[in-house]
Amino acid sequence: MKDELLWQILDGAIEDHIVCELIWERLGYLQAADLVWQAGPSTPPEWSKAYPIAPDFIADRAPTVMLTRSIPTAYKQLLKEELGFKGYQINQLVPRLTRRATAVSWLLAWRKTKDGPVGSINK
Repeated sequence: MKDELLWQILDGAIEDHIVCELIWERLGYLQAADLVWQAGPSTPPEWSKAYPIAPDFIADRAPTVMLTRSIPTAYKQLLKEELGFKGYQINQLVPRLTRRATAVSWLLAWRKTKDGPVGSINK
């Protein structure tokens, strides 16, 4: 996965639903025939119990809090360490952008724990 994709997420250049899909796929959610993302057999139990239907990490606070808590402590600073992200300006601290930063932080931690690429956008 290229850091460019992560920067596009941070900059708001990627649609919210695509950001969510990147996370849903890695949490084992599967897209059903009706296009609804549902917990799959590889979805961690805590996620499938709390969210049998994939949550919107950008629009809703509660799943984003759970996402933040699922990032291992050792990887909480990857935004700064790997991307050099210095954070948003005070006037940019709106839920949509801070939740995108959480999404990128989680994707970086996932990449670190899985030692593989996060993926690319094919849409």
